[in-house]
Amino acid sequence: MSDETCKLEERHISWRMQKGLSGVAALLLAGFAVAPVATAAERATAHRGALVSVTPVADHDAGQVREFLTGRDIAIDPVRYGVRAYRLTYRTVDPYGKPTTATGLLSLPKGGTQRLDLVSDTHGTMVKRTYAPSASEDLGRVPSYLNASAGRAVAAPDYLGLGEGPGPHPYMDTRSAVTASVDMLRAARTAADRLGRPLTGDVYATGFSQGGQVAMALGRVLERGAEQEGGADRHFRLKGLAPVSGPYDLGGQEVPALFDGRVNDTSGVFYISYWLVAQNRLHHFYKDPGEVFRAPYASRVESLFDGRHDEEEVVKGLASSVKQLLTPAFYDRLRHPTGPLLDAMRSADQTCDWKPDAPVRLYAGAADTDVPIGNARSCALQLAAHQAHVPVVNQGDVDHFGSFATSAPQVARWFDALAGRGSLR
Repeated sequence: MSDETCKLEERHISWRMQKGLSGVAALLLAGFAVAPVATAAERATAHRGALVSVTPVADHDAGQVREFLTGRDIAIDPVRYGVRAYRLTYRTVDPYGKPTTATGLLSLPKGGTQRLDLVSDTHGTMVKRTYAPSASEDLGRVPSYLNASAGRAVAAPDYLGLGEGPGPHPYMDTRSAVTASVDMLRAARTAADRLGRPLTGDVYATGFSQGGQVAMALGRVLERGAEQEGGADRHFRLKGLAPVSGPYDLGGQEVPALFDGRVNDTSGVFYISYWLVAQNRLHHFYKDPGEVFRAPYASRVESLFDGRHDEEEVVKGLASSVKQLLTPAFYDRLRHPTGPLLDAMRSADQTCDWKPDAPVRLYAGAADTDVPIGNARSCALQLAAHQAHVPVVNQGDVDHFGSFATSAPQVARWFDALAGRGSLR
């Protein structure tokens, strides 16, 4: 096993093998159950964002929240309150516009004002559906607990095909990630109202890695309103946007970095395999995996991304480098993309091509070898072309997960400051 593989496994295992708070198991064993809340009218109309059910999944006091965050090396100074969290099941659409359902996590503070501002948190890349925010007391809940304990509601979509949503996850399909995120906001508005904590309509958006790219696209939709792709309604007002280490520029930064050493081999194999398998369903790069992947990987690569395998299992089942993974012909094709391959990249590379009115900060790490900091700089340049001058907050010599651990509390503090409750740090 390569050093990079060992490092990747150690990082994931160190995050995921930590036990959740003891209160969680007790809470669930005590009888928390699904509470159907959809009315007959909602079921009949099946409109986007309609709430299907609410399931309580966590109830922590402030001390337990601090323990959860400390165990994941996250600063705890934003914590003011305990947190209650709920899995929402709601109606949305799939990448083809057909009705489906998705799940997500709604977190509410146990204190603070009755009417709450809302944070949208979109999570990073994950392959196992049970690691999604609504399903696992894990890394994916860090921003939810940070921001909810600071006094805001947090809506964290699982995306399509993760959590308890049906079908495969359309990884890096920006359009469906945005529609699922918008509809999660709508479902959160309904659920929060029914839980006695109505929302103000002010939205702060953040996200990490894949979720950073989604957050940028969501911010654009929220500012432009209902007439834009994603179908946001004018109830929501974007007040701040703070994505972390997002792959905003596949064609100009992320994919070239697979070949020039800026992305480490293990992560490069993991990401490009996931992307090719998922995007092939939408853009049709190949009819048979053997056209893209070398043997023996071609025979198993699609099954590795079935939602039941974790990252470590995927890495163990694939090659040690992108060059060893792909056929020579497709390796060259990826270096010089055309046709559907180029279309797929371009469809994901428009998230920074707009002028935001709300304040924006782009967080990134200089030593990130999963999503190089060039992605954030490219995004800032695109925004600057629209006369939006956005800072790149360089967290210094930290890797991908280090950029998240460092940035998440800073984002929570910045949202506090934007809401007039703290200093700009």
